[in-house]
Amino acid sequence: MVAVTVTRRPPTAGVAAATAAAALTVAATALFAVTAGGVAAAGFVLVLAGLLRPSGRLLGYGAAGQVLAVLLAGVSGAGPGPLLVGGVGAALAWDLGDHALGLGEQLGRETDATRNVAVHAAASVAVGSVSAAVAFGVYTAAAGGQPLVALVFLLVGVVALASALR
Repeated sequence: MVAVTVTRRPPTAGVAAATAAAALTVAATALFAVTAGGVAAAGFVLVLAGLLRPSGRLLGYGAAGQVLAVLLAGVSGAGPGPLLVGGVGAALAWDLGDHALGLGEQLGRETDATRNVAVHAAASVAVGSVSAAVAFGVYTAAAGGQPLVALVFLLVGVVALASALR
């Protein structure tokens, strides 16, 4: 009988998907505010560290940092499009990273989980896209000179996205 050692690390495809989503948030926020871009980049580093370590806590801190970066970009005057893209990217980074960590704990890095990661990523992107479209529609309907109401609706959209991904 041959002993098999399982490396309890997330699969490479999962790490790539989560870091791509985190990079999307960096790009969406850095275009409008240097401070927000810096915070998003720090969140990106924490997301990557959480995946390479593997640590769910670091992953969570990184995703929270990216959400903070989206809020900073909003305060700096970014429009709803980049804010929604950044918010969806941060939620995807956390969701895909958490999924990759779970696969790593249960199956290890040696198992080919590319199809599993791809299906999960496609479903998460679909949910994120629909949530962003609904939030943008509400924003457009409420854009009658009431920016505070629009900001509240954008935040409700982000909360709805986070709860849908959970």
